[in-house]
Amino acid sequence: MRKLAARLLVALFTIVLATPVFAKTETITGRFVDLACYTKDHTNIANAHKGMSETCAQDCAKKGMPPALVTDDGKVYQITGELTANNNAKIVPHMSHKMQLTGDVTEKDGKMMIAATDLKMLGK
Repeated sequence: MRKLAARLLVALFTIVLATPVFAKTETITGRFVDLACYTKDHTNIANAHKGMSETCAQDCAKKGMPPALVTDDGKVYQITGELTANNNAKIVPHMSHKMQLTGDVTEKDGKMMIAATDLKMLGK
């Protein structure tokens, strides 16, 4: 029983120490985009997309499609976390706006993600 408890304690300690390596809290500035549309055409940083509706980015976000933040230097961060709850309800009004996000940044399969906990609008 003591060996099991010791192993569990070591495993828990290892996880706690490794967590900061995988997630780092950062504040990132960029423009909210619909990830799918932006991936197809990097000019899709506005709400309206060529051949689609005038509110394409907002419409996709309302359906729960993943939004992203694109920085001025072209880095793309898929937005995850509590700000994407309820089909991106807190993000929808800000699609195509210049925003500042704060949250834990991770990388998975070469893709950057931010589990955003705070947002601030910087401009349209």
